[in-house]
Amino acid sequence: MRVARHRIHITSGKHGALARAELLDILQQQAIATLFQPIVSLIDGTVFGYEALSRGPENSELHSPLELFGRAEEVGLLYPLERLAREKAIQGSFIRKEDQLLFLNLSAHILQDPRFVPGNTLKLLEARGIAPGNVVFEITERTSIEDFGAAKRILDHYRQQGYRIAIDDAGAGYSSLQAIAELQPDFIKMDRSLIREVHLSKTKEYILETMLAFAQKLDIFIIAEGIETSEELMKLTRMGIHYGQGYLLGRPSEREVSLKPEIRENIARHRKNYETAGSVWAIGDLASPCPCFDGKTPISTVASYFNKNVTALGAVIVTDQKPIGLIMRDRLFQQLAGQYGYSLFWNRTIDQVMDGKALIVDEQTPVERVSQLATSRDINNLYDFVVITSEGRIRGAASIRAILECITNARMENAKVASPLTGLPGNMQIHRELTKRLSDGKRFSVMYADLDYFKWFNDRYGFHKGDQLIQFTADCIQQAVGVLGEPYDFVGHIGGDDLIAMTVCHDPEKLGSEILRRFEQGVGVFYEEQEWTYVEDRNGNRVESEGVTLSLSLVVCETAVPVSMEQISLTAAKLKKQAKAHRGSVMCSHKIGVPLLTEADQLQVNSSGS
Repeated sequence: MRVARHRIHITSGKHGALARAELLDILQQQAIATLFQPIVSLIDGTVFGYEALSRGPENSELHSPLELFGRAEEVGLLYPLERLAREKAIQGSFIRKEDQLLFLNLSAHILQDPRFVPGNTLKLLEARGIAPGNVVFEITERTSIEDFGAAKRILDHYRQQGYRIAIDDAGAGYSSLQAIAELQPDFIKMDRSLIREVHLSKTKEYILETMLAFAQKLDIFIIAEGIETSEELMKLTRMGIHYGQGYLLGRPSEREVSLKPEIRENIARHRKNYETAGSVWAIGDLASPCPCFDGKTPISTVASYFNKNVTALGAVIVTDQKPIGLIMRDRLFQQLAGQYGYSLFWNRTIDQVMDGKALIVDEQTPVERVSQLATSRDINNLYDFVVITSEGRIRGAASIRAILECITNARMENAKVASPLTGLPGNMQIHRELTKRLSDGKRFSVMYADLDYFKWFNDRYGFHKGDQLIQFTADCIQQAVGVLGEPYDFVGHIGGDDLIAMTVCHDPEKLGSEILRRFEQGVGVFYEEQEWTYVEDRNGNRVESEGVTLSLSLVVCETAVPVSMEQISLTAAKLKKQAKAHRGSVMCSHKIGVPLLTEADQLQVNSSGS
């Protein structure tokens, strides 16, 4: 039922009567179809839910939802049409009951219609076996909301029944910010105008980052609409946007949609990069001892433990040291405090009242990822412990407070040392990352990037344009690493126009070539349509060149014999000199260290020895 913003043309006289008659016929014949477009998690690539989209009769001017609902609004039939659309959507839905959501559009205008009576939708859902908790009312903004008080009262009524609320087209609506503030939605859907080519627009990126930070403070989830290219998807995933929707992820369909495996893999890979960027904390670092009880322990024993240990807030329920659930102190005593509570529960085993869906994570899981999982739980479980395992066995637990404090401290540390220009990790984090990779003893590559004739460009176009060129170069590296790199690859900003990347990808030369390709493809826009046959070097000498170029020094570190930072630095300096001796954007590479023997090599060595 998506309707783009449009100018209302009042239909009157004979044409108005014909339009009304046609719509009345559609309503009587129930001649609308419903398609479902997937909304995908940008954390793991699973289908999070579906938005119901209505279409008018085939081969009719009213097939388009823009015409269908626009015309209905003109002739006063919007309410019955939207009601029919919701009925058809619910009847045709195929969401899985437990973990998927159905998004139903609800125009702001309908909220003010006196015929709009809460309760009708619930009957339809019950007949279909769908719980209100699986339904999201998506408030579309064809017109502005005139009475927020009345709208909020209606939506609060729905919330009390378990429904959730989304604000559609944020960033392009009549009153999106006021709607967010007044209606306090569970989801904000960012308009396609802000998503289109976001990887090429710093302004759009900054707006989305601001909205994301704002949403996280209010416990709201962001959905990016209209994702159509892999570059847009990569950028949004690496920014930490929660969910996505668009033709790239799935077109509207009458059937359930399966995401392409390569898209799921890309989402998982780019998300790992976001979750681990600038953070070395794993949830295992926050594990604290926690009382444990076997699942067959009597409830009376656990209650007695809590009575004697007033500071104990919860306990992990285990079987053979493997966690199977969680019981929080307050929840246990609430059950016991009810009528007949003690007589009903006192002699039962604790596994009968525990939370069998507790959040259980491996010790290596990044703290940022655990935070997202924890805060997306039901509000009744929001402050429950997070159970931490090591190789499947209980290691301990972490409180939400400890997790949030860790994230806050990590972000404050990153803010102190990150580059204010690019937002990339600075020298302290670069040194830490390089030290870690050297100590791991695994093959990796270091790529240094340096702009040629940047001083000439800065002098001619000014510092502001110079900063934009550095940001563009950083984006080229990040995008190339996102496409061809591995999840834990690293990009940093040494300073000025010098950047660095560390990768464990199998073909770093191909990665370097992709960086150069992206740079050459886009750098021309910075010259304001001027053509150059020469530039000036740092000494003011003229050099034949069409503009700024990029030099890459690729050092491949084989680690069978330890490699030092000094070796990497000296090798990179020589490669940089070689690259700058050539015209154009160039990459020079060299291997240092000794490669590890493969299994085939080892067999050959053993065979020769015998």
